[in-house]
Amino acid sequence: MWETKLADGFSVSALGLGCSSMSYGYETGPRDDEESIRVIHRALDLGVDLFDTADVYGPFTNEELIGRALEGRRDRAVVATKCGMIARPDGKFMRDGRPEHLRRACDASLRRLRTDTIDLYQLHRVDPAVPLAETWGALGELVTAGKVRALGISHATCAELDEIHAVFPLTTVQYELSVWAPQSKRDVLPWCRRNGVGFLAFAPIGRGFLSGRVSPRQLGAGDSRVRDPRFGADAMRANEAILDGLREIAARHDGATPSQVAIAWALAQGPDVVPIPGTRHVHWLEENVAAAGLRLTDEELHRLDTLPAAVGEMHWDRLREDRTGLTDAPSSARRTGM
Repeated sequence: MWETKLADGFSVSALGLGCSSMSYGYETGPRDDEESIRVIHRALDLGVDLFDTADVYGPFTNEELIGRALEGRRDRAVVATKCGMIARPDGKFMRDGRPEHLRRACDASLRRLRTDTIDLYQLHRVDPAVPLAETWGALGELVTAGKVRALGISHATCAELDEIHAVFPLTTVQYELSVWAPQSKRDVLPWCRRNGVGFLAFAPIGRGFLSGRVSPRQLGAGDSRVRDPRFGADAMRANEAILDGLREIAARHDGATPSQVAIAWALAQGPDVVPIPGTRHVHWLEENVAAAGLRLTDEELHRLDTLPAAVGEMHWDRLREDRTGLTDAPSSARRTGM
């Protein structure tokens, strides 16, 4: 596994591991912490060193799992977690970008992760109730204090990225990027390149849809994907056209799978793009990592780029124009408007 430079002084493996589904979000089987720990250990053995989580996943249990899994192996890992979101008792999420909250959240994450320093601390969402300079200034202070090595953000507009980067340098921006969600190629990724900031591509397999192994009947009421318009029964039928395109390209590469083609497409977007596919099972991890060796031709990349647009739009794509929108919880509330 080769390394990717995300910013000056900050490099990670070409593929990372998204860890949220180990503790939160999907209902495709019972939670199995021991298997998840085996996944993390196997990822390290395969050269994957970036592990992405958040305090809100669980909440808290995902960070605890990663802290447990990396005990005795911490020096081999780059730990990325997120802050600025709170899970309410009713299951809804709210944003909290107040400096005092972020300072407490960082200390709590350090304890759960069993570490002295968080390698990459990411603001999960901008809180419109708090001046962005206050939020980002507090995060910059955590770097100065040595509690955090570098800062990132998830789901910010380019205007917000400009404001943030002027307060304290960004190392990464995290957004969805995949064959069925290429929107970030038009705005956020070019911003990152102009400013020397790395891009973490979450959900490169489309939350499992691009693997061809997900059907509507698998999604229980507690599965976060039921709130994704792309996973409605009609939308999934329409989006089979995208999956057919992945299958077509996979058939040209001996033994390749649609998931691997989807990951290879994400890797081909540039040397500053690090896909972070998630999984809870060792065999799917090994399949995902093997995608790093799959090289797509220019013609194949063009074919994938010209597949039909996905049916169903995620709200964070609309938020590029409307920053008054809410979070990606079951139903969401601003911190001041619950």
